[in-house]
Amino acid sequence: MEVLYGLHPVEEALRSGSRPLDHISVARERESRRDPRLEAVLELARAAGIRIAAEPREQLARHCRSDAHQGIVAFLRERKLLSLEDLLTLPPPADREHRFFLALDGIEDPHNLGALLRCADGAGIDGVLLPERRAAPLTAVACKASAGASEHIRIAQVVNITRSLETMKRHNIWIVGLEERGATEYTAFDFRQDICLVLGREGSGLHDLVKRTCDHLLRIPMAGSVSSLNVSVAGAVVMYEAMRQRRGGQPAAAPAAPPQPKGAKSRKGLGS
Repeated sequence: MEVLYGLHPVEEALRSGSRPLDHISVARERESRRDPRLEAVLELARAAGIRIAAEPREQLARHCRSDAHQGIVAFLRERKLLSLEDLLTLPPPADREHRFFLALDGIEDPHNLGALLRCADGAGIDGVLLPERRAAPLTAVACKASAGASEHIRIAQVVNITRSLETMKRHNIWIVGLEERGATEYTAFDFRQDICLVLGREGSGLHDLVKRTCDHLLRIPMAGSVSSLNVSVAGAVVMYEAMRQRRGGQPAAAPAAPPQPKGAKSRKGLGS
C-alpha cells in the first residue's frame, strides 16, 4: 500500500479526494500535545470517515522510510494514473484559450519531480506526462516534495515519451524543449498557443530522439560562472514566463547577440 507523509501532503490528499485513503497513522507523542495543525487535518479525516490510529514516531519513520513525516502518515489505495488520451480529450479551462502540458524526459531525482509538480500546479499546467521507465516514480518522497500538488495535478504515465510527443503534434500541440544550446531565448518565444514543454534528465538533458522530435528548442541565458540551472528551477522559470504571457504579457524581442572575442565559446543556457 502506498504511503503519503507530512501535514501538507496528507491535508491536500484529503481535500482533493483524488485518491481514497485507507487509514491514517499519527505519532502518539504528537497526538497527546494536541497540535492545532495536526488537529485540523484529523478533523478532515474524521469528516471523511477515515480510520485514525496512533503509533510511535519510530514506527511512522519505518512506514515511510523517513524521519520527515511531521507525525502523520496516510496509507493510500492504489492510484490510477491517466493516459495520454485522457489528457488530450480534456478541453482547455474556461479561463484559458490554449492548453499547456509538461513532459518529463527521464527526471530521476524524486525531489526534482516533486518540485516540478508543485511548479506545474502553480503555473496552471493542464497535465504532466511521466515515462513508465528510467525515471523517478511518483513515490511518497516526490509527493512530499510537491507539497500536496501531486494530489491535484493531472498526471499521465506513458510507455514512450517520443511517441507520445508525436501524438500530441498530430493534435496540433507544439512541442517545445528546454536545451542549453537552444536556438531561441525562452522569453522571446510565444507561449500563447497549445504547448507541451519538455524537460530533460539531470546532467545530460533531453534524449537525442526527444530533442529531434521538438518543434522548438529554447534556452535560458546564463550571466554567471555556472553553465546551467537545476532542472526544477529551469522548469519553473519557463513555466512562469508562459503563464505571464498567457495572462496578457508579450514575448520579449529577441536580444541582439553581443560581439564575441575571436575563438570564444558561447555561454550555455539551461540545465539539470
